[in-house]
Amino acid sequence: MEFTDVVFGRRMTRAFSKRVVEPQLLDQLVDLASRAPSAGKTQGWHLIVIERERIAEFWDATFPVETRAEFKWKQLFDAPVIAIAFADADAYVRRYGEADKKSTGLGDGPEAWPTPYWTVDASFAVMTLLLAAQDAGLGALFFAVFNGAEEVRKLLGVPEHLQLIGALALGWPLETLASSPSAQRGVSASRHRRSSAEIIHRQNW
Repeated sequence: MEFTDVVFGRRMTRAFSKRVVEPQLLDQLVDLASRAPSAGKTQGWHLIVIERERIAEFWDATFPVETRAEFKWKQLFDAPVIAIAFADADAYVRRYGEADKKSTGLGDGPEAWPTPYWTVDASFAVMTLLLAAQDAGLGALFFAVFNGAEEVRKLLGVPEHLQLIGALALGWPLETLASSPSAQRGVSASRHRRSSAEIIHRQNW
């Protein structure tokens, strides 16, 4: 698939079939994501991948059954893979405390960083993963984990110092909806997409 086709074709998928995603395919996607830019090649991001019965535990923690009656995208719960992304600030502090980076002063602690590059790098990697999934014919949905975040941490044994970036539902798009992307779009999809002229500030603000 051409890169422009991947970018233009990528959509957030909200309805999945129950078809399994082979572990080898998931490994390939994550390998591609690992090649995203990373400050100092720190690569301080992690994915907790949950499948099968553990997915039900995740949804019970973040989207209790009693609140799902009015939810429009019920086939979202059929996604065979949930991958939860985390960023590790401590890894960046350690890396920038090494000899080749020590002069930056960024090894003094997270507060020394004017921009939290652990968040930036993890976000780069997640975006690359979304594009890789599109290229492989998979559907993917990135979403925030606001409700039940602490319960999820306890459920999965996540260390407290890791920053929760968000979760990805991954799987094969439901065939009855895959041919009609608009059927899966949320309200935000109808918002105006800014043109390059609206985004670019030439020479100054």
